[in-house]
Amino acid sequence: MTKEIKNSKIQELSLEQREELLTVLKDRFEKNMNRHKDLVWEKVQAKLEANKEKLCSLNEMEKTGGEPDVVNYDKKKDEYIFYDCSAESPKGRRSVCYDREALESRKKHKPENNAIDMAAFMGVELLTEEQYRELQDLENFDKKTSSWVQTPADIRKLGGALFCDYRYGHVFVYHNGAESYYAARGFRCSLRV
Repeated sequence: MTKEIKNSKIQELSLEQREELLTVLKDRFEKNMNRHKDLVWEKVQAKLEANKEKLCSLNEMEKTGGEPDVVNYDKKKDEYIFYDCSAESPKGRRSVCYDREALESRKKHKPENNAIDMAAFMGVELLTEEQYRELQDLENFDKKTSSWVQTPADIRKLGGALFCDYRYGHVFVYHNGAESYYAARGFRCSLRV
């Protein structure tokens, strides 16, 4: 995904692509029941089949290495919540700075993209710090990598951005210049269906 994504949109999935994705998601769901105790795949699948746009977003999460899985169910809104559950920050979303402003501020060695624009293109949102901690309660992720998380406006206004990782048995939240990017830092997403 390059800078040109700003004005493009996700391609619709063919019937074959939808069926293939649903198979992958079902297999992951069944292999990781610890992430979604008491939830039933058939109900999740029915919601997905009724919302092709969200299925396209999940496909983008999958294509970029996120390994999305159901992590919760919001009874009030009747929505299933998916997070990226890849062991490390998704490979297809690394080496990006935080947002467009940060990208444009770089004079040399610009990354190809930024986390906020990529997430918007995919139809998803970066995890918040709270969501990142919830994810780590399920199992430990980002033992070797780190992930940008949604940054409060007051921090961003001063040029910073937040990222998290898991080291030494703890979740750490750090700050960096929003224009920074590293081969081991990407971002994780959430999607409600």
